[in-house]
Amino acid sequence: MTGTAALAGVAAVSTQAKEIPSRRADYMDVRENGTLQIFALTDRAFRVRFSPGTAPLTTAPDRILLPQEQQPRAQTQTADGKVRLRLPGIICDIDLTDGHLTFLDGKSNVLVSELPDGRRLEASKLGDEDVFIAEQAFDSPPDERIFGTGCFQDGALDIRQLPRRLTQVNTQISLPFLLSSRGYGLMWLNEGRSDVNPPARRVQLARVDTEKQGQVVDVTTGAGNAQLTRTEAEFRGEIHVDAPGRYAFQLDIGRKMASRHFVEIDGKVYSDLSNLWLPPTTSFLAELEPGPHTLTVRANADDSPSISYDKAEDRTVWRSDVAEAIDYVVIAGPDASDIMADYRQLTGAAPILPKWAYGYIHCRERFKSAQEILDTAHEFRQRQLPVDVMVQDWQYWGKHGWNAMRFDETQYPDPAGLVTALHGLDMRFMLSVWSKVDRKAELGKAMASKGFYIPDSDWIDFFNPAAAAFYWQNQSTRLAALGIDAWWQDATEPENDDLVGRQTHAGKGEHVRLSYPLQVSRTVYEGQRRDFPDRRVFILTRSAFPGQQRYGAATWSGDIGNDWETLKRQIPAGLNMAAAGYPYWTVDAGGFFRPGPSQYSDSAYHERFIRWFQYATFLPLQRVHGYMTDTEFWRYGEAVENVARDYLNLRYRLFPYIYSLGAMANRRGMPLLRPLVFDFRSDEKALDQVHSFMFGPAFLVAPVTAPDATTWPVYLPQSPGGWFDLWTGAHRAGGETHLVSSPLSQIPLHARAGTILPLGPEVQSTADITGQVMDIVIFPGQDGHLELYEDDGLTYSYEAGAYSLIPLSWSENSKELIIGARTGRFDGMAKEKQLRIRLAAEGHSPLSQAPDLAVTYTGRPLRIRLGE
Repeated sequence: MTGTAALAGVAAVSTQAKEIPSRRADYMDVRENGTLQIFALTDRAFRVRFSPGTAPLTTAPDRILLPQEQQPRAQTQTADGKVRLRLPGIICDIDLTDGHLTFLDGKSNVLVSELPDGRRLEASKLGDEDVFIAEQAFDSPPDERIFGTGCFQDGALDIRQLPRRLTQVNTQISLPFLLSSRGYGLMWLNEGRSDVNPPARRVQLARVDTEKQGQVVDVTTGAGNAQLTRTEAEFRGEIHVDAPGRYAFQLDIGRKMASRHFVEIDGKVYSDLSNLWLPPTTSFLAELEPGPHTLTVRANADDSPSISYDKAEDRTVWRSDVAEAIDYVVIAGPDASDIMADYRQLTGAAPILPKWAYGYIHCRERFKSAQEILDTAHEFRQRQLPVDVMVQDWQYWGKHGWNAMRFDETQYPDPAGLVTALHGLDMRFMLSVWSKVDRKAELGKAMASKGFYIPDSDWIDFFNPAAAAFYWQNQSTRLAALGIDAWWQDATEPENDDLVGRQTHAGKGEHVRLSYPLQVSRTVYEGQRRDFPDRRVFILTRSAFPGQQRYGAATWSGDIGNDWETLKRQIPAGLNMAAAGYPYWTVDAGGFFRPGPSQYSDSAYHERFIRWFQYATFLPLQRVHGYMTDTEFWRYGEAVENVARDYLNLRYRLFPYIYSLGAMANRRGMPLLRPLVFDFRSDEKALDQVHSFMFGPAFLVAPVTAPDATTWPVYLPQSPGGWFDLWTGAHRAGGETHLVSSPLSQIPLHARAGTILPLGPEVQSTADITGQVMDIVIFPGQDGHLELYEDDGLTYSYEAGAYSLIPLSWSENSKELIIGARTGRFDGMAKEKQLRIRLAAEGHSPLSQAPDLAVTYTGRPLRIRLGE
């Protein structure tokens, strides 16, 4: 791709600093307590802004929403005390009596309503600065399910009535977006800390007992590895409730990070999770009888825990304590695919990652030399364990200082040579780079001399365009020029919510504390697009904010533990990332904090590790990581290595399907990982499933999350034609819970009837994938469709149309597979494909079943009859 085309591509996505084009509101109502404005954004989305004062305003500058070249105008009519704003896919009714809003779909079905008197904009202070507390309450009927807000460790998937505090910390990613089963999405436009359903009452707990001896633990910190002594204590308090029913609770540990979330009410445990790093808050719902109740919290002895609580009401409340206005967007569906398409239009498309990013990513904490990396890479190849990316974690900078953007030559004498050697093995190299720089390092001194630090911290002020440009200039010339392929931009929360009380280029940190990770990703993405235009950007970062997906940034769930409870909680955490519109998320498979040296011989940990890795195979990115751990599969013995090899091979065979999902995320906004509300919104029992999910439209995945399982209960949603077991070929009905065989070698995995599944051959790297030979497996029972997407996998030529699409359709009635004409082309495209086609059949594994026939596809249409 030419440099001109590359820069044009950057211009198409580099819009964060621009304003929404100024235009008058589609509706404006100036009232004594403020000004209500409603703007039509797309055919199915309205933006609502209620600001103090009475002066008419145009839309405000925004770092979240992209400019829309063609914004529709709503049709307006007034009748029966209401003003109705109508767009093709959404209606907004304004009650002229009190100004509250009701949103309906294009067929006039109510989606969501503001509660009367549910709007509050209260003057407040942030130091000497005038700010507002912005709060908006919406109705939420009992049959509604609500998803989203990002990656949380509380274990909840449906968050209706649940309090959540949106802060950015290690193991928590906050995205202010909700997806409703009623067919709408709601984005809260505020970059500061926000609360969903904040409880009104609060009780401070008193310490009543302390351990006599603390526990020494190894932890990661912003300055490297460290040992801390943690002493646990018990805290108690009492509350009194007047009425029976459901109550919402939120524990606040009273400091920036927690290590224990444990709450009992009257001796019953409602929350129990331990890890070396946990968010400062967690929440749960509890049914209580009237009268007094004793609260017990176990936490660090130097914590100061409090619990907020309130009666759980049929409403959803958003609140930001530092705001300029109430500001939100409602997107009408009815289906999640409709909502995600508009979310993509409003906040930006996720680029297709380089094809090697969809392969296996190998990480540990940490490689200590270039030779160690190369020895490990050769061992992977010798053992025929597929891998695409080797990752160098932190501290490779050694004597040069924290994140000095230099390798310590003692152990890394030739970094460019290391990259070249890995490329020779068909592997890529990812490098950890932080958003903080040691002030004593050469680079840090230069940063300080230019005033590019956030005051009183080591964090670079990425809100300052000059600071961001200087940061990237150094990352580009010192590191990217070595040929490094991918960036692990670590700790971009920034760590421990560290903007609080600090001044940034964009104002006080409280205004922008959620959006720092977006600025970091934007800096790296735009810089690489400019300096290395033919090299697709791939960023792995620990935090995110709406719009960040447009900068080639994937996230993961942070420094989690390894136990069964932690594994279980990652499933809804990831699904709520997807429900909040973020397509690329993963985990440290096996857990980051591990059992130590015993992990290599402990059969109980081996079982957990296998179940973790099976789950990771069906995430957008497949990777392992582990603290103070050599994470290579062979170190755990032959049994673990063999199962891992099987799942690596399966991941690579699924590449044509996974890569097409990546294109779907780019072109339509649909995430790869999906809670069941995406595909089965009308199936109430499907909406109850917290620990199973769809991987694209084809697969229902139900990870095993408990030890010693040989069978596992799996609810298969209502779907015409039922489901097929990927391991045995067994056909199972939808709308039922099945007890499915789940030996340690198998994760419960089902394909939906109507699925057309492309499978590639077993390979050792995505570099070996040519697309010339492919299996096509049809799962009969209903009509199906697949759009097989291919491009060169490495450059941005696809943005200029260099890709191909092959439509495949299955007709259940005629038992025909119709392969349509290929459209488009790209450099290196296989002119012919050898397709081995088979119809899934009871009693045969669809993954290994012999083909029914083979055909040569040249790009011209084919009709193939099967099943006779």
